[in-house]
Amino acid sequence: MTHPSTRLRTGPSARLRTGLLQPGVRRREVWAWAMYDFANSGYTTVVITAVFSAYFVAVVAGNAEWATFAWTLALSVSYALVMLTAPLIGAWADAHASKKKLLWLTTLGCVGFTALLVFAAPGALVLAISALVLSNYFFGTGENLIAAFLPELARPRALGRVSGWGWSLGYVGGLMSLGVSLAYISWAQGQGQGAAEFVPVAMLITAGIFALASLPTLLMLRERAVPQPGQTARSAWVQVRHTLSHLERLPDLKRFLICTVLYQAGTQAVITLAAIYASQVFHFDTQRTIMLVLLVNITAAFGAFLFGHVQDRIGHVRSIALTLLGWIVMVGLAWAAPDERMFWVAANLAGLCMGASQSAGRAMVGLLAPPAQQGEFFGLWGLAVKLASIVGPLTYGAASWVTQGDHRQSLLITGSYFVAGLWVLRGVQAARGHRAARRFARSANY
Repeated sequence: MTHPSTRLRTGPSARLRTGLLQPGVRRREVWAWAMYDFANSGYTTVVITAVFSAYFVAVVAGNAEWATFAWTLALSVSYALVMLTAPLIGAWADAHASKKKLLWLTTLGCVGFTALLVFAAPGALVLAISALVLSNYFFGTGENLIAAFLPELARPRALGRVSGWGWSLGYVGGLMSLGVSLAYISWAQGQGQGAAEFVPVAMLITAGIFALASLPTLLMLRERAVPQPGQTARSAWVQVRHTLSHLERLPDLKRFLICTVLYQAGTQAVITLAAIYASQVFHFDTQRTIMLVLLVNITAAFGAFLFGHVQDRIGHVRSIALTLLGWIVMVGLAWAAPDERMFWVAANLAGLCMGASQSAGRAMVGLLAPPAQQGEFFGLWGLAVKLASIVGPLTYGAASWVTQGDHRQSLLITGSYFVAGLWVLRGVQAARGHRAARRFARSANY
């Protein structure tokens, strides 16, 4: 994105900066921030959802009875590590004004360990699980850090819109990584290669796209926070404990974090197990699964972009409630689908709701978090999301085991998290929560 011209500075772009962006923020910096969503989305799309998950179960673990459990357990370990460290990392980043430096570290970590999956050959369980746990840990930590820049870029009334721009661009990035991987896989299959040969190369492709696409963010995004002298790792722990002990003073944020755990549990189950559900219930092969994920990413990008604007118009709580109602309808359609035609409808509705609810949740936290502690409170949000990433998939897995492999009933049971999230959301008031965050930041006891 280029610099605005002199003419534009007195026209629409000037109004954009004045009306939507914080003082001193240029449009190209917002684009650079959003490019990180573009860069890292390929990891979740290719590694977690569409390609490596099925490859891990079928090839690395040899379709063993425990293979799916091993996959969900590995992801749960990585999410648990993010949960344990996210608030501390956020507090440390706030104290040392180091979000940008840490973002460099997490990006290199995720790219490096994703590339290491090239060695995930049949039977290489230790290497595959280790690289998966570490790459997903760096991904999740980086996701929290990039989210903490949002309130520095957008004014409160535009948080939903700017978050939606980033999230919709993220789905475009996921489409690109998956599309390039699909093109290579199709070529490799035409050459007679098997999954053990072309899937590792797809991991290299995904890592390379992540590395290249993240460069605008890492080079152009500014660190606006001011270091707080005398802060140590121990003081960061003290700050986290202090924040948690005073979270009662932010009741709307606290309630929304609980809501986040609930509805994200359902969302993360869908993301993690979509390929398995399509394969087990509707007998999708690898190519149809990838096509499904491609189409869902398109609808998710549209949902994130559209609902970013809707959220700023109708309000954060109403917007999230609307997406949760959509999730509930989606679960009902997928559960009742007599054939794959209705399942395709349900999957695309899931895409719309996925993009909308995830973007809206990030913007909501930006509104409810105290201004000077964005990194810390986005760390708490990351904790909530990662807790949901453990609870949701494990609930689905346990339900599948209890129902003796009935994936329809497992989806229905997991879908109850959306109903619970909608119920908890009823008590959240965005305007009241925003005022409480401002008071919290000004408090002499903080």
